Amino acid sequence: MATDLAVEGAHHASAHAPTASEYIIHHLTHFSTTHQSKIVDFSVINMDTLFWSIAIGIIGSALMWMAARRATSGTPGRFQAFVEMIVEMVEDQSKAIVHGDRSFIAPMALTVFIWVVLMNSMDFLPVDMISGLLGLLGLEHVVPYQRIVPTADLNGTLGMALGVFALMIYYNLKIKGAGGFVHELFCAPFGSHPALWIPNLALNIIEFVAKTVSLAMRLFGNMYAGELIFLLIALLGSTATWWGFGMHVFAGTVWAIFHILIVILQAFIFMMLALVYVGQAHEGH
Repeated sequence: MATDLAVEGAHHASAHAPTASEYIIHHLTHFSTTHQSKIVDFSVINMDTLFWSIAIGIIGSALMWMAARRATSGTPGRFQAFVEMIVEMVEDQSKAIVHGDRSFIAPMALTVFIWVVLMNSMDFLPVDMISGLLGLLGLEHVVPYQRIVPTADLNGTLGMALGVFALMIYYNLKIKGAGGFVHELFCAPFGSHPALWIPNLALNIIEFVAKTVSLAMRLFGNMYAGELIFLLIALLGSTATWWGFGMHVFAGTVWAIFHILIVILQAFIFMMLALVYVGQAHEGH
């Protein structure tokens, strides 16, 4: 009887042990209104993306506030020097790209860069850390899924891209006026002949849509791929062999070091493209 119970328990445990595909799907499923794992689904709200993006934004704002509050005119500390280096880099880039009033644009670019770097950096946390903490707190049934990298969600990156799109429209109207902007939509780049109004408008609409979609897809694609690779590397550690554990440690270390470049580079590219698109709004065709 005891043997039968042990065998039955072993079969029961093995039946509930997740396969590699189930493990990946679980970690790629959002905590949302439908707990979906689809890449594109605008009919739901991904609450984990909202929570982590807002929380990271608050943390980033707090760090910048601390740097500004502790800033001294004397010899700066390491933290102040690091922040000043980033601020100067962003200011130099905005000055080279945007010709006009940068009182809002430069801080916006700095905010975007810091925010995206911090959101991307969530990918460095162990893939099972949050689910493990939720399990220790007894919340695994309340929050069964949790994705903590907001930029690995197309909804998150597209939301930021739509913010940049709104700035493009705003500065087009502010710099050129409503009449000038409408005139540019219908008369550029081919000319002002009435026969060219429709082709001009179609081309300009396609340009605005392409800028917005490509801005979102570029960041999302890189971070989603990075998240997926971390999950595949985590599966190596699940094998009960020294070879699997050794490859898990080696591959995880190498990919994490390389991923540092991706995290910073993608944030820099997103910031630079935002500056370029806003800068283009200051100029006419």
